Amino acid sequence: MSVESDTPRVPIVDYLQLEEVPHLLTNQCSSCGARFFDRRNACGACGATGFTTTRVANQAVLKAFSIVHRAAPTVEVPFVSAIVETDDGTTVRSNVVGLDDPAEAKLGMALELTTYVCGTDDDGTECVAFGYTRA
Repeated sequence: MSVESDTPRVPIVDYLQLEEVPHLLTNQCSSCGARFFDRRNACGACGATGFTTTRVANQAVLKAFSIVHRAAPTVEVPFVSAIVETDDGTTVRSNVVGLDDPAEAKLGMALELTTYVCGTDDDGTECVAFGYTRA
């Protein structure tokens, strides 16, 4: 389900990298190793101010989820809202995509990062989102 195209594309969030193998990046605390997807002035775990950019593993396990049945009018339901843990221990909030039936989601199931087009602007530029699909 990963996006491969010559069409102009932009990631929906800055930490999604749309390279040959799409992946996520975190800001990792240089002191305690805590990881954050958003910009930080100080670590929320230890208060240190040094960070390094770290690539997140694409393989993951489903740790928690909810099947969402109500959403904004333009959002297709039902869908699986999830918390996954990547093979390097990073916790990611995302959706599980590509299931024929959301009831197929099971705790502990193996997942992998995927990307998909979530919209296109008037100039034809695609907005690319990420989710996790069955590995």
